[in-house]
Amino acid sequence: MKHLSDIEIAQKTTLAHIKEIAKKLNIKEDDLEYYGKYKAKIPLDLIDEEKIAQNNLILVTALTPTPAGEGKTTVSIGLTEGLNKIGKQTTVVLREPSLGPVFGIKGGAAGGGYSQVVPMEDINLHFTGDFNAVEKANNLLAALIDNNLQSKTKNLGLDGRTIAWKRVIDMNDRALRQITIGLGGTANGIPREDGFNITPASEVMAILCMATDFEDLKKRLGDIFIGFTFDKTPIFARDLKAENAMAILLKDAIKPNLVQTLEKNPAIIHGGPFANIAQGTNTIIATKMGLSLSNYVVTEAGFGADLGAEKFLDIKCASSGLKPKCVVLVATIRALRHHGGSPKEEYNTPSIDRVEKGFANLEKHIENIRKFNIEPVVAINAFTNDTEEEINLVKQKCADLGVQAVLSEGWAKGGDGTTDLAKAVVNVIENKAANFKPLYDWKSPIKEKIEKIAKEIYGADGVDYDRKAILNLKRINRLGFNDFAVCMAKTQKSFSDNDKLIGRPTGFRITVREIEIAAGAKFVIPILGKMMRMPGLPETPASENMFIDKNGTISGLS
Repeated sequence: MKHLSDIEIAQKTTLAHIKEIAKKLNIKEDDLEYYGKYKAKIPLDLIDEEKIAQNNLILVTALTPTPAGEGKTTVSIGLTEGLNKIGKQTTVVLREPSLGPVFGIKGGAAGGGYSQVVPMEDINLHFTGDFNAVEKANNLLAALIDNNLQSKTKNLGLDGRTIAWKRVIDMNDRALRQITIGLGGTANGIPREDGFNITPASEVMAILCMATDFEDLKKRLGDIFIGFTFDKTPIFARDLKAENAMAILLKDAIKPNLVQTLEKNPAIIHGGPFANIAQGTNTIIATKMGLSLSNYVVTEAGFGADLGAEKFLDIKCASSGLKPKCVVLVATIRALRHHGGSPKEEYNTPSIDRVEKGFANLEKHIENIRKFNIEPVVAINAFTNDTEEEINLVKQKCADLGVQAVLSEGWAKGGDGTTDLAKAVVNVIENKAANFKPLYDWKSPIKEKIEKIAKEIYGADGVDYDRKAILNLKRINRLGFNDFAVCMAKTQKSFSDNDKLIGRPTGFRITVREIEIAAGAKFVIPILGKMMRMPGLPETPASENMFIDKNGTISGLS
C-alpha cells in the first residue's frame, strides 16, 4: 500500500472553519481577524496573566539531531492531540516556518504524517505575512541608515565601518553573505561593505518574539544598536526616529495566528527564529496567549536541548516569567545509532550496540534538563525500521535514570498514537512538581554566562576567545550591556562547536569567534566556529521536487 506524503494527508483533510476552532478557546467571532476561512489573528487583549499562572506549560525539545531533524514539531502536535484525547484542553503553540529550509534541505515546519497543523501549504509558505513584515521593518532601518550616511542636514556622523546592521531576506542565499553597496556614483549612496542575514536570524524577529506588548515592541525597536559615530558615540535606531515606522510595519505581525491540527484542535503559530543562530522559539505573546486560553500548552524549541531548550529557559522564560512544568525530550533510534557511530547510509540499519553507545548523548540532555529543576519525559519518535529490542533498551536505560521513556506514534496514528505519552506528561506535571530556575543570573558578567553554558550544558573544559571576540567584550562592557542574556550561535550537530564530535564528547574547549549585540532583544550572540547567519542551499534543493498544477494544487512540499 502506498504511503501518503505529508502534503497528501493534509490535502485530504476536511478543515473546520477557524471560527469553530476559536469556539474551543472561548474566543468570540468578533475578536478574530480573518485571513480566509482557516486562519485568523487573535487580539492581544485576550492575554490574562492570572490564567497563565494557573495553567500548564510543556516544552518539547530533543537530543542532538541528525541533519533531517528528529520530529519535535510532529511530537508537539501529536502530544497535543493525545492530551485532548485524554480530556485535557490543550493548545499547541509553534514557530512559523522559514522559506529557507522549506526550499532547502530540512523542509517545512508544520509537523508530519498524521500529526500536522493545517492549512499546511499556507503555513509553510507566506502564511499571514508576518515574515514579510519582519523583513520590511528590518530593511526599512537599513535604508534609513544609508540615507542618513549621505544626508547633508541630518547626518549623525555615523562611521560606516562600524555599522552592525544587515539587511535580511527569507531565503537561503549564500551569495548575499558579504556584498558591497552604494556603487554607481553619488546618487546611489555611500559605498560600503554590507551583507544579508536570513530573516529568522534577524534582530527584528528576535524582538518580535521577546516583546510583551506593542509598547514594549516599539521600545525594543528603538533600542537596536546600529554602530558608532566617528567620535565613538553609540547610535541606536531611536536616533534615526525609526521605531514608530518599524512598529507600523509590525502592527499586525505582533498578533498571534490561530490555525488547527488535523484533529481540529487549536494551534497558535507565531514568530520563527532559528535555534542555532537565534533564540529558536515562538513569541512570548503567543505562549502567553495559549496559556490564557487553555489548561495545557505544548510548545517546542528548535534543534537539540543544548540550543533551543537552553535558550527557551534562560532567555524566554527568564525574561517573561514563564515556568514550564515538564520537558519532553524527543529521541529517535536513528539518532541514537548516529551518535553510536553509525554512518549516514546505515541510520536505518538496526544496531543494539550503536544505540547503547549513542545513549550517552541522550543521557547528557536528561542531566541538563534537570539542572533547571524540571523533570523530563523521553518521547521515542517511532520510525518503521526501529526494532523492539532497540526501543526496550532505551526505555530501560531511561528507567535506570528515573525517567519514563514512551513510544510516540503520532506520525502514523495521530492522537491515538500519543495517549501514553500524554499520560506520562500529565503524571510528571501532577506528581513531580517543577520549580524552574534559570541556569544563570542575567546580571552576572557576559564571560561568566558564556562559560557556564559551555561547561554545564555542552560539557566543555573551557572557552577560548578570538581577538575579535575580546574586542567585542570590551565594547559590550563600554555600552553597559553586561546584564543581557547570552544567545549562543553554535552548530546543532554536536554539544561542541565541532560538528564532527558526536555522542557525548569530553576533553574539548569551545572558541568564541565574535560576539554580536542584539540590544533590542536584550541578548548578545557569541558566534562559535564557522556559524553563518545566512545559510546556503544544498546541491539538490527541495525546490527541485516541487510542482504546482493548473488548478494551483501543490505537490512535493514537506
